Amino acid sequence: MYDVLTRYGPAFHIRFRTTFVTLPEGALLGYLPGAPTWSQELKAGFSTAGYEDFEIGLPQNNPQRQTRWTGIYKEPVSRKWMVSVSTPVDVDGRHVATIGHDVLLDELMARTINDHLPGAYNVLFRDDGQLIAHPALKLESATSPYNILSDTEQPDLAASRLGAQENATHLRSIFERVKNRASGQTMLELPEYGEYIGMTRLQGPGWNLATVLPRSVVSQPAILGSRYVLLLGIVSLLLELAIMYQVLQQQISHPLKALTQATDKVAAGDFTCSVSLNTARRDELGQLASAFQLMANEVQRREEALRQANEGLEQRVDERTRELKEVHMHLVQTARQAGMAEIATNVLHNVGNVLNSVYTSAQVAKERMTGMKLEHVSRVAHMLEERRGDLQVFLTQDERGRHLLPFMNKLGENLLEERQEIVSLLEDVGRYTEHIGDIVKVQQNYARTPRLHEPVQLAELVEDALRINSAGLSRHQVKVQRHMVSLPPVMSDKHKMLMILVNLVSNAKYAMDTVAPSERLLTVTMEQTPANSVRIQVHDNGMGIAPEMMTRIFQYGFTTREEGHGFGLHSSALAAQELGGSLTVHSAGPGQGATFTLELPYSPVQKPA
Repeated sequence: MYDVLTRYGPAFHIRFRTTFVTLPEGALLGYLPGAPTWSQELKAGFSTAGYEDFEIGLPQNNPQRQTRWTGIYKEPVSRKWMVSVSTPVDVDGRHVATIGHDVLLDELMARTINDHLPGAYNVLFRDDGQLIAHPALKLESATSPYNILSDTEQPDLAASRLGAQENATHLRSIFERVKNRASGQTMLELPEYGEYIGMTRLQGPGWNLATVLPRSVVSQPAILGSRYVLLLGIVSLLLELAIMYQVLQQQISHPLKALTQATDKVAAGDFTCSVSLNTARRDELGQLASAFQLMANEVQRREEALRQANEGLEQRVDERTRELKEVHMHLVQTARQAGMAEIATNVLHNVGNVLNSVYTSAQVAKERMTGMKLEHVSRVAHMLEERRGDLQVFLTQDERGRHLLPFMNKLGENLLEERQEIVSLLEDVGRYTEHIGDIVKVQQNYARTPRLHEPVQLAELVEDALRINSAGLSRHQVKVQRHMVSLPPVMSDKHKMLMILVNLVSNAKYAMDTVAPSERLLTVTMEQTPANSVRIQVHDNGMGIAPEMMTRIFQYGFTTREEGHGFGLHSSALAAQELGGSLTVHSAGPGQGATFTLELPYSPVQKPA
């Protein structure tokens, strides 16, 4: 034992205060440079057999022969609290000695008590309830450690060691909560005391280190942070709304207002309105303005040509016979232009409808922004600012304060709903603007100089007619069903066919005004008949046609609508006859809907040999 301590004691002394060896017979040798007279200062009758480090080295108490830590104890000579760690040594299965070290606990206790989070405190204890460190624990005059389980029931002892019986009861609640925690759980809650407990185990002695943090310390920064987040969110929302308002005014409202005014002036015969349109933009509104300007110039050119033709009509009367062929070609061209004008009129009408929808959505978005309850935010901030010093008392005890957080939650939800509705309205504006571009593209496709008969894809023609009327169909909430077979291109006059289909879809849309919006249904059918013809049917479930009106439905000037002009179906029937086909109608009576059938000769395009 002397040789072992002489060789290894100085090395161990760097980490441990004492290195000692105990024999099973009770002999004790130790290396303690700081107390060379320790053995002389012991009381008579001192025995190692009464210490825990001796007992944990015996085979019957440590069958696994592992290194064990003792509980804390006050060393009898230095009167300092320490703990010992002991390792039994066996030779050929026989216990020959126990090597141990003493560790002073003064620094550990001081660090456990003094080093802690703001507002929190630390507690250190063993699984058997032995208390090692606590801010209120008094060990100066004690000779034995404090046990949380056994000493709590002794009020005098608990009061002298922890300052008050309440501290002992509180400490036992912490111990039981830690003891009963789930495996691997490191964060606990003590609701009866309003505290959170962060727990870990120290490697080696296996002691429990618990950090106790009051709930108020956690909630106070959270409340302060949530207030900053709320104020920042409100400021961001106000800034976003201001930017959105400016964008709507500059990028959408003003251009749409200019287009609406230009449309009214063109309808009144004033073609100088196009100079106020911004055609330099590269978005859909710029394309619409450019197309509108081109269309206004073309209409103006035609108006001027017609005026000049009328002025020279008297001089050309005498030359009518010689120029019959030329006049005939001129009439053909004029008829073609009339068909194009009809389509252009429909395009203008549908563009006007879409512009009205865009303007309505923009106005509703403006009203939504104006009606947002932002003044409540200022009132809440002012109220919080007035009670900044006692904010916690105000929020928990004052009648207005207790309702403040639910009110702020409801206000936030209301602002989010308002923002979602405004975003939805802006999405409507984008969708309507995109639809205007589609209508303009369709009009541009049919504005090219056509031939009288040219290859026509009937399915695409039907889709173009629906696309031209799509704004009105959407506004009237009309659902469209298609039943069309795939047919090769046919030779026909696509402008006359488009005029017929646009009129039929438009009339069907208005015929369903008396039907509930959820029940409005337009069905378009295209098929090839056994008689080598093409049949296109447009069916609606609207107001239907009385039997006495069936013979007058295609007469010039006959209409059932107050705003109707009475030449749509008449011109469509004439166009069908010019194409070599027919336009008929069938209705079972009022309220039973109507079906218009366009039947044309089927003349497929001949492929070159």
